[in-house]
Amino acid sequence: MLLELRELHAYYGASHVLQGISLSMDHGEIVALLGRNGMGKSTTLKSIVGFVKPKSGTVQYKGTDVTAFAPYKVARAGIGYVPEERRIFPNLTVFENLAMGIKGGKIENTDDPGTWTVEKIFHHFPVLRSRKGNKGNKLSGGEQQMLTIARALMGNPDLILVDEPTEGLAPLMVREVRDVIKEINRVGVSVLLVEHNFKVATSLANRLYLMGKGHIGFSGNI
Repeated sequence: MLLELRELHAYYGASHVLQGISLSMDHGEIVALLGRNGMGKSTTLKSIVGFVKPKSGTVQYKGTDVTAFAPYKVARAGIGYVPEERRIFPNLTVFENLAMGIKGGKIENTDDPGTWTVEKIFHHFPVLRSRKGNKGNKLSGGEQQMLTIARALMGNPDLILVDEPTEGLAPLMVREVRDVIKEINRVGVSVLLVEHNFKVATSLANRLYLMGKGHIGFSGNI
């Protein structure tokens, strides 16, 4: 088991946002977390990565309880996070944004073919190679989304949490982002995907969880 959430409860003030969320995924999977706005999908990802501290329940990653970990410790454990807001550094170049994703400021083993390096990123994201000297605020929405995913991969995670990657993108860029997610999964990165576009989500995922208000209403294979 790669990731397992057990009876996760989380609050924003007095608002009970997550009401006993349980889900799991194995190595190599793409799992989609679907539901209408306000159901708690983004909060679920933030609870995994440590930005929201659950009131009760556990987050198990590779058999280790990471529920109380600070976000930087979650990242070091092997979980990458692609936020809905993208949060690239607008005044840094593409190359500099990628460098910010390297854990500890250096890549541990550049000789390992499974290691994500800048050159490997440029191989899988050729549009970023052509924009490597451009500042983040000069990129299109789709290019910024690719940069956000690529920056998360520079931390060499085994799992990435991807929040609404196609929101607001033109159809051509939606297809490109979808294909990028499919490709990085093909080379060994597991993906927990929050996505409003049902067609995109089901074209990528092996399994899905459907959220109601703060809880899982349905789970199944695709």
